[in-house]
Amino acid sequence: MDILFRKLPDNRHDILVRDRRGPDVRLPAQPTGPTMPHDLVHAAVEDALGITDGFWGAMAEGATFQGFEPLTPCRHRRSGLKVLRRKGDRVMAAELAVNWAYRVWSGLPIEGRGIARAPLDTDALARTGPALDEASARWQAVAEGDGLVWHW
Repeated sequence: MDILFRKLPDNRHDILVRDRRGPDVRLPAQPTGPTMPHDLVHAAVEDALGITDGFWGAMAEGATFQGFEPLTPCRHRRSGLKVLRRKGDRVMAAELAVNWAYRVWSGLPIEGRGIARAPLDTDALARTGPALDEASARWQAVAEGDGLVWHW
């Protein structure tokens, strides 16, 4: 599966996902955030941790998450829902791991009131930090209007 993250004006991006089980999909323009697109963070962290059944693994199997639209009109979306029913717990576990890795990498608080126990140990964080550094550098090198392709 190929994921194209395209850099748009005004700190926005869109995403095109091709060669997956199910129809090609796109995520229309979204705010990018302070460093890079959240879904690029997912790609970097899930890859670094060997998570094959998280957000991008489910997407590769045909799941379609909120906001993503098929490139060509299609009638059947049930197969994507089946993937999410089967893998929902693992997708959510990946979401927690990705958010924690990003929190640590960004220097946000990791202790205190309202902050749960760490879902990643120091060995996992040692892998995600460099992966996020590389993804961020790749994203920063993309010119407005161009894109970054991530092979999943």
